[in-house]
Amino acid sequence: MTEHKIRVLVAKPGLDGHDRGAKVVARALRDAGMEVIYTGLRQTPEMIAEAALQEDVDVVGLSVLSGAHMALAPRIMELLKINGQSKVKVFIGGIIPDEDLHRLKEMGVTGVYGPGASTEDIIRDVKSAMAE
Repeated sequence: MTEHKIRVLVAKPGLDGHDRGAKVVARALRDAGMEVIYTGLRQTPEMIAEAALQEDVDVVGLSVLSGAHMALAPRIMELLKINGQSKVKVFIGGIIPDEDLHRLKEMGVTGVYGPGASTEDIIRDVKSAMAE
């Protein structure tokens, strides 16, 4: 019996054009043995949810540097639920003010990471979330 590889969709929602962090995280997750799909820049919540459905992912990682995380994340979470993917874990990285952390966690976001977050921490948290 083969071990299930964790499938991760890394996405850049909104109009933010900076993707270096997303690419670093995508590569780290891949190097840790996960299957990673990177959607590229300027994705709408609908595009991200559709890609998550089509790729049958376990995890969606969002990179948001534009400050629009409180508009984008709830919509993506809603669309995942509509698609029957409520078990998909959602992680967010980027510029996230401390006052938004609790609200993101309440809506079901599994992990939130700011600038300089350790890729080892992200990998550990994704694996831990998938083991639950």
